Amino acid sequence: MTGTVVITGANGSLALGFVEALLSRYPHFTLIATVRNTSPEKDPNTAELNRIISKYPKSKVNVEALDLGQLSSVRTFAQKISGLVLSKKIPRISAIVCNAATLSLEAGQKFTSDGLEATFQVCHLAHYLLVLKLLESMDPESGRIVMLGSITHYPDKPNPVSSLGPCFPENLEELVKPTPDPRSLVHDRGFQRYGTAKLANVTFALDLNERLKRDPKFSNITVAAMDPGGLPASRAQAEQKKSTKRIMSTINFLMPVLKHVTTAFRTTEDAGRELAIVSVDPAFNGKRGYFVGQKADVPAVISKDVEMQERLWAACWRWSGMKPEETILQDYARGL
Repeated sequence: MTGTVVITGANGSLALGFVEALLSRYPHFTLIATVRNTSPEKDPNTAELNRIISKYPKSKVNVEALDLGQLSSVRTFAQKISGLVLSKKIPRISAIVCNAATLSLEAGQKFTSDGLEATFQVCHLAHYLLVLKLLESMDPESGRIVMLGSITHYPDKPNPVSSLGPCFPENLEELVKPTPDPRSLVHDRGFQRYGTAKLANVTFALDLNERLKRDPKFSNITVAAMDPGGLPASRAQAEQKKSTKRIMSTINFLMPVLKHVTTAFRTTEDAGRELAIVSVDPAFNGKRGYFVGQKADVPAVISKDVEMQERLWAACWRWSGMKPEETILQDYARGL
């Protein structure tokens, strides 16, 4: 089986483990690895990505620029990839792995060049746009879309590092245009925004699955939301409070032992390998829904609420500036 795999944020901690696993275990795929900065001289993370790729000289890999903080960049990238598929320069897309993420804790609110809250746009909205625009280029018989979930997406599970859990506000506009954070809640509001963006990912995955099932052209394309587990070695830990960073550093030191007794924390290599399995392995053909690693699990209750799914879909359609001619999905209008 051949096909193209697109992954966003390809030089991130989890993604590097994914790239290594994909190239070593599934060498027949063409990989489109997207990063915000393609220069290894200017970005050491891209340099590390290139180092991993260089270990597999026979692999078919393109490192492409994609800035999820600019919706125009998403459109330009999607048009380019669609053109390559149409001209048969690359195979049809077997998997879109929506991995890229950002969060801002101690630094407070951040906004993209589109004027939207950065955590929500990068983690969710830009991926919503990318997926809808690339559907036509996917393998209609076995294509997979993988959204990245997290234990932080559950509104009813306490988070030891934040007093605030994820939630969809009554006025969904606050997802992209949040009210100012009280000084005492800057960190926790930041964590809440990250958890809410992950909740949006899971909600979208469940919603899109149902829309695809109703579309004769794409009923065999599946969507999974995967929680890779806690990643103490992730560079995202740099955003944490000093006390949390010390704890994560200790956990990371103990990972050679802990990995054998718990799945709550994972090495980036193990989590990346499982992400590759969920994304392309034949064992996951036809599987949909929410997973922790490779194990099926139950997502947050609100993510399964059809009314909430429709409200979120309609809001993302509007925020992303989507037009009917930009996607081939027939059931795009439900809830608009």
